[in-house]
Amino acid sequence: MNDKRLEEKLNRRLRRAFAMAVSASVEDRLIRLSGELESWEDIVRACSMCVVKRAGFHVVNDISLRGAKPQKMSVPNHRDTELEGRRADVLIIGGGISGCTIARALMRWQLDVVLIDKEADLAVQASGRNDGEVHPGVDLGRGSLKQKYVVRGNRMFDQLCEELDVPFERCGQYACFGEWRALPLVWLYALQRRFVCGIDDTRIVFGRRLRKKEPKLNADFKFALYNPQAGCVCPYGLTIACGENAAANGAQISLNTAALEMELAQPAGGGRQSITGVRTNRGMIRPRLVINAAGVFADDVAQMAGDRFYSIHPRRGTNSILDKKAGPLMRSIASVKSVKKNTAHTKGGGILHTVHDNLLVGPDAVETREKENFATEKASIDAVFAKQRVTMPVLSEKDIITYFTGVRPATFEEDFIIEKGRRTENLIHCAGIQSPGLTTAPAVAEDVAALAVAMLKEQEPKKPPVKNTCFDPRRRGIPRLAAMSEAERDALIRENPDYGIIVCRCEEVSKGEILDALRAPVRVPTVDGVKKRVRPGMGRCQGGFCLPLVARIISEETGVPLEEVKKAGERAVISLGRTKGAKNEGI
Repeated sequence: MNDKRLEEKLNRRLRRAFAMAVSASVEDRLIRLSGELESWEDIVRACSMCVVKRAGFHVVNDISLRGAKPQKMSVPNHRDTELEGRRADVLIIGGGISGCTIARALMRWQLDVVLIDKEADLAVQASGRNDGEVHPGVDLGRGSLKQKYVVRGNRMFDQLCEELDVPFERCGQYACFGEWRALPLVWLYALQRRFVCGIDDTRIVFGRRLRKKEPKLNADFKFALYNPQAGCVCPYGLTIACGENAAANGAQISLNTAALEMELAQPAGGGRQSITGVRTNRGMIRPRLVINAAGVFADDVAQMAGDRFYSIHPRRGTNSILDKKAGPLMRSIASVKSVKKNTAHTKGGGILHTVHDNLLVGPDAVETREKENFATEKASIDAVFAKQRVTMPVLSEKDIITYFTGVRPATFEEDFIIEKGRRTENLIHCAGIQSPGLTTAPAVAEDVAALAVAMLKEQEPKKPPVKNTCFDPRRRGIPRLAAMSEAERDALIRENPDYGIIVCRCEEVSKGEILDALRAPVRVPTVDGVKKRVRPGMGRCQGGFCLPLVARIISEETGVPLEEVKKAGERAVISLGRTKGAKNEGI
């Protein structure tokens, strides 16, 4: 079907649903929708209706929402010239799991790499707001980029986490069914997964064995689809570890740095344009190559580069974390399933035993127009718990100690975009990286790094990139007092008494660990920055006792007045000033 016939077909479909309010145009594998609609749900529905299963075709949403103002990306207030005129071989935009694993992979070559992120830390958005499951790929359709990368990525996690000193556990995943009539279809599905899609750990376990492994699961479950290669990792911990390892090998990580505008050049003799400069709030960077790993803002970055051929439609997901006393209820990952077709574009959430011995419940999936609205709605928590009580009836909302909401960067095609720029020659897109993006990240990073090296070689064939023989893949993590034996603790405390001063009683975090976090290769001297690295404030009291102590240690270590220490970014103020007679006493 040629573009004209496809355009006519899509417009007939749109007219039936929305009269003349929306129209589609098709050109060069780009399906652009324009018009105006009353609700965001209708906009998503219209764009989803125009998705076609043809290689390289993408939907671009130019439909306006009636009466709504354009969404603006939040940017740091901070302004300086630290990066003015900075030249680099590669500029990576985005400090999530994609950007950080790509930076680490690129440091295997002798390249000058700069990674920027507009937030005050790495993994602030989607990469720090997901459940941390390392997916087996059992529920992904064959032929997608997600399916291509998920098995390869999953198998890389043992080595990756060992090199980076990041806790990782292959705890296994159970997709549980309560009806025997589903068994023939699920059995065939399992065979297809194993022998066609390469997910060779897929098997079926029946009720008796299931209850032996997980006795608190619903007693009415008849069988489960089981994947022992599924695992869990701390998503922000892994992202930070990749960023720190990249920095230790020579990459420059620049936080509080937003890409605001791009300078483009058109060749005199025609051909594709190129990026000659990226203006940030900290000056103009002049890279040879740009990698767009900007998450929910990937399409905005593509627009800056004159290369927008896809759209991101944000999708919210809410998770709840339960007290560690609920941790022993289950040691794996489990969820209730049915053979009904899933039309919600989500794996449906579940219950996961985290590497920190909590239970995590969620997420749900809610379409949203807002890319940076991380507010948690009670309705989301209620819906997730109502569903997951079917999985495990003893589940209780009374055990919740905190909850969080992330925003996933979905494309309308529900797949990744990993390719060169179409109109801009020195650009690589790594976009639409939603679940299972954490799992696929190390495999995607290898391929994006290889593509970047090939493109740089094309730019200067006589000076191709060479391997970095000094690259060290290993990162030594911060000692974790809570995971040590008594003898190991005693030895560490004798070596450095700061490890004997407990700051966070819930998570058994010492002053020594907090100081280590503040001296890491990527320094983030905020309360949340320390919290993400060594966990003070992650326990039952959620920082009610230790937050002031952590803030005081940050103040002493950095020389910043206590009242100027921030919880997270520049706007996350903890205190407004000193009270009369207050003293900054050491801990």
